[in-house]
Amino acid sequence: MLRILFLTHAFNSLTQRLYIELQQQGHEVSVEFDINDIVAAEAVNLYQPDLIIAPFLKRAIPESIWDKTTCLIVHPGIAGDRGPSALDWAILNNETLWGVTVLQANKEMDAGDIWTTQAFMTRHTSKASLYRNEVTEAAAIAVLKAVALFEKGNFIPQPLDYSNTENSTIAGKKLLKIKGQLQPLMTQNERKIHWYEDTTNIVLRKIRSADGFPGVLDDIFGREYYLYDAHEEQQLSGKPGELIARCGGAICRATIDGAVWIGHLRDKQAEHPFKLPATRLLAQSVKSLPEIEPDQTTGYRDIWYEQEGEVGYLHFPFYNGAMGTEQCQRLQRAYTEACQQETKVIVLMGGTDFWSNGMHLNLIEAAESAADESWNNINAINAINDLALEIINTNSHLTVAALQGNAGAGGVFLARSVDEIWASQGVILNPHYKDMGNLYGSEYWTYLLPRYAGEKNAEHIIQARLPMGTKDALSLGLINEVIEKKGTAFIKDVKKRAADLADVPAYSSRLEYKNKCREVDEQYKPLANYRKSELDKMHMNFFGFDPSYHIARYNFVYKVAKSRTPLTIARHRRISPLVENKTRSAV
Repeated sequence: MLRILFLTHAFNSLTQRLYIELQQQGHEVSVEFDINDIVAAEAVNLYQPDLIIAPFLKRAIPESIWDKTTCLIVHPGIAGDRGPSALDWAILNNETLWGVTVLQANKEMDAGDIWTTQAFMTRHTSKASLYRNEVTEAAAIAVLKAVALFEKGNFIPQPLDYSNTENSTIAGKKLLKIKGQLQPLMTQNERKIHWYEDTTNIVLRKIRSADGFPGVLDDIFGREYYLYDAHEEQQLSGKPGELIARCGGAICRATIDGAVWIGHLRDKQAEHPFKLPATRLLAQSVKSLPEIEPDQTTGYRDIWYEQEGEVGYLHFPFYNGAMGTEQCQRLQRAYTEACQQETKVIVLMGGTDFWSNGMHLNLIEAAESAADESWNNINAINAINDLALEIINTNSHLTVAALQGNAGAGGVFLARSVDEIWASQGVILNPHYKDMGNLYGSEYWTYLLPRYAGEKNAEHIIQARLPMGTKDALSLGLINEVIEKKGTAFIKDVKKRAADLADVPAYSSRLEYKNKCREVDEQYKPLANYRKSELDKMHMNFFGFDPSYHIARYNFVYKVAKSRTPLTIARHRRISPLVENKTRSAV
């Protein structure tokens, strides 16, 4: 077992995945946010790690650290790729094969000796989606390989040598081909859209290369906005650069050979300089544009239903997994319609990147009253609680949540309102609210969690404040099954399982049993009582004297840097290695 310290800018999705994977391998992992050199050095001194891993850094590790302890950097690029814009350039240059490289820290950024590299095929998607999926999967494989090599000892990593562009060996060891290069920080100049010159494909690549940070700076109605969340339009066209339609929260802008939908903007000079739905920021300017009803070939689709045999599939790939009040209302209407179809099973698919993360904190922050909008997002007519209630009370179908992507907070418990949760291998769950300023949480979790996980496990889950992998979620009863597949293979497997579920002879008996259990539960304690108890506490979070929720939400939305690492993940700040070793000896 190794003692591993993570130095990271934030506890993001990739860092959480590696944190879980390494602990499952039996290693002890502690995390320190990279605030400054002094704090980093203090963490190393306290923890005395065998190995340091940097999953997500924005600056170099100081020599005083890497000179004494092996430091492995996780870089989202192929061997030899260097620079802070690795994925940006890969997308803009339309690379079909990319990779993740684990290299050792030295004096030059990204120029250290190479330990492992893992290739992947890219998709035509945003940088954020590529990072959350292909990069994260490749990084998990590469880091586990590197850690295993470190454990064995005597491994000599390969020096970065740009002359090695062909297969070669040294002392019988096959060397990596170095195909990458030093790339500069990508600027707005390289991303700038030339509406009278760029094709739809180029416009998409430019916006996707900057999603979710920093966005592509552009001019709309004489004001500067950063563009995000771009999708191709297949029917509409118009004068290049012209806004030609709107659909939900998105605007449609013409290119020289078609058009693109832009779902989110960030106003460079706004009072609220964070991402919001495009039509929210441009409300008065675009109200005269024709509104498009989305389908498979036109419009901006963030909710759609498909049916195969006796199974209905409801997709809702909301941007960043956030669910605003209006989105919850539309999703509930779509779910109600799905229940009226001649099917036996309804599968809630969520999206590729996220199943759901619950409340839409950006919309809440931008509201005239954040407290009122928080309340509406949870409890207004047809908002998250009513959607969860309808799913729990569905007596006409068996219901499944198919988690392709991660889920957090209220999104986890919205998923748990179904009969079965099937999760893709590698999905990360954050089934707690407390990190958002001790938010109590709703979505009937006080009913659902004990029902499926048991009282003891429920207490552990809600108090832990830690990300959870599928292995732990399964053992605790939070999910029902892990499907060892990703992407299209996962969807294919889900469809087979759902079809089998609808076709089993015991289907009717199971549906009847489910409904009887719900009747018994309701007689014992009505769902309305759970809801009232949860909302009484949530009301205090939103409107009470303690501002912790509002401060935490503000810091999250405005991306205020952490001033310290939470003790839940900073093991070394809970107990010193010396004290820990004495305790172990006493045991």
